[in-house]
Amino acid sequence: SLNVEPGNGNNIFGVSDAAQTFFNMGFLGAVITTILGSITWQLVASAFPLAFLSNPLVYVFLRICLFLEATGIASGAWVLAGLHKRVAGFQRDEVYIGTAEEREAKDLGDSKEVEHALAKLPGFTSMPEALVKLMSQDPSVKEFVRSMSANNIDINVADLQEHVKDLQLQNEEKV
Repeated sequence: SLNVEPGNGNNIFGVSDAAQTFFNMGFLGAVITTILGSITWQLVASAFPLAFLSNPLVYVFLRICLFLEATGIASGAWVLAGLHKRVAGFQRDEVYIGTAEEREAKDLGDSKEVEHALAKLPGFTSMPEALVKLMSQDPSVKEFVRSMSANNIDINVADLQEHVKDLQLQNEEKV
């Protein structure tokens, strides 16, 4: 690393003291390393892809890089998730919902049976017990859940298509 004291008149290339302070920060080295170490090779690879990839050494490095990428070890999402966890104060699931044994003791155990139409929707594996209880107490909730079922989707789509046709006819009549 280069560290020339600004103001002594010994600045590199005779630059000003402010420019010498900038050079001392090391950003110039990072830019040069990025250009020579990364971008240059990307340009060569994009200009001559067959010649670049036919080099056996490049093939070995490519396979190593693809392996490391597949492990997820260099994924930026892990860093963002770690930061988000610290900022938001997230804890393990057991803190919020309890262990499997605690849930079963409270009669909130995991169920593998699919009993309701809502479970047929994408992303739903089982219906929450609280919703099942609410459906048994309130018929309007039960009707709403049934309207969301996979069997009624075709009916709802057909109703929407008829409504769109009616609106198009009304617009044509106005014109």
